[in-house]
Amino acid sequence: MPAEEFDIVILGAGSGGYACALRAAQLGKRVALVEKDKLGGTCLHWGCIPTKAMLHTAEVADSVRDGARYGVSAALEGIDMAAVHSYKDGVVGRLHKGLQGLVKAADGITYVEGKGRLTSATTVTVGDRELTGQHVVLATGSYARTLPGVEVGGRIMTSEQALQVDHVPDRVIVLGGGVIGVEFASVFRSFGAEVTVVEALERLVAVEDPAVSKALERGFRKRKIAVRTGAKVASATQDDAGVRVELEGGDVLEADLLLVAVGRGPRTQDLGYEQVGVTLDRGYVPTDERLRTNVEGVRAVGDLVPGPQLAHRGFAHGIFVAEDIAGLEPTPVDDTLVPKVTYCDPEIATVGLTEEQAREKHGEGVSVYEYNLGGNGKSQILGTAGFIKLVRSAPDGPVVGVHMVGARMGEQVGEAQLIVGWEALPEDVAQFVHAHPTQNEALGEAHLALAGKPLHAHA
Repeated sequence: MPAEEFDIVILGAGSGGYACALRAAQLGKRVALVEKDKLGGTCLHWGCIPTKAMLHTAEVADSVRDGARYGVSAALEGIDMAAVHSYKDGVVGRLHKGLQGLVKAADGITYVEGKGRLTSATTVTVGDRELTGQHVVLATGSYARTLPGVEVGGRIMTSEQALQVDHVPDRVIVLGGGVIGVEFASVFRSFGAEVTVVEALERLVAVEDPAVSKALERGFRKRKIAVRTGAKVASATQDDAGVRVELEGGDVLEADLLLVAVGRGPRTQDLGYEQVGVTLDRGYVPTDERLRTNVEGVRAVGDLVPGPQLAHRGFAHGIFVAEDIAGLEPTPVDDTLVPKVTYCDPEIATVGLTEEQAREKHGEGVSVYEYNLGGNGKSQILGTAGFIKLVRSAPDGPVVGVHMVGARMGEQVGEAQLIVGWEALPEDVAQFVHAHPTQNEALGEAHLALAGKPLHAHA
């Protein structure tokens, strides 16, 4: 077949790929969007959306279980996993249908189903079709990693299989204390399982500020989630009775299910990248700040690019690349300003530098302040514990990091992102009126305190 010509050919239709396609089409570009599986990618079908739907179910279960605490007589009779999946899949299905409608209605997008392969700096081949473009965007995302000696199958599964579990196991071991691991640990505990988290590093969510890790570990202990940090797995075996995990040092853990949540790797194998000359580093695709690879005309977005593996980062990458190709000269995406939310209980939301990172960058003049949610009215109403930690670059400098732990903290990270992104001084934020009683008010109170005028907190 003769080659089909486009302005941009995008390989992968996850968050980064479809965002790039939609924005490029808005800017008058002719786009080929190639996807071997489902439009929307991991985030929509096997990641962000279905896991957060299950986390909401878990929150409802906890609310029912704790009803008496709030004067509501209720009893949790059990978790109907078939109904949970029906609810979860309904959310995913509606969003998928809406996204399909957007792509179909977009003037200028040709959606191509099938496995694509980069065959030149300007060509993606899908079956017997050759799609050529002045620009090619690599957006093939990531896959769930495992460990040597841990073979996935049966009772040993990754997050993708865990989303389809048809019953609540009595005992679960979660291998990995990062975002995916602690979220699933939270879900299974809320569903009634006995949960143990095994993490090779010395603390959970190790990329976060140490104060956040301590608060999460404290919250997990309160929920009776066992945590084994500094523990490495030697082997994992299974039989009809369950899973047996042996740790280095000889300790043995047993459970009904082992969830392997040791991170995600870039999906770059057998896609022609190296053959065309695209540099790979441990499987990732290094780029410059404008997301250009070492091959002229080839860009990369999302989880392929070293940095936080977050759907909204990929989404921002896709928009940036479309606008950059169109000559709009957009501002590059700054990973430091990408907000992160971990939807376990207690919830974690952060943006900017940790205290340690701030000291490395700005020196010992860095100051920090922690506002305990015990002084926040809405937190007392919700019965949540936690804190907001502010990191300031100098005694008279701007806020360069905001780290929050507690119920609904993810809903506060938008303002936190603006504070850090616009290099606000505590005095700048303190003058704004935050509604009472809200969780958001805690962010305002923390800045009041850091500005030297604490009301419900100690300076």
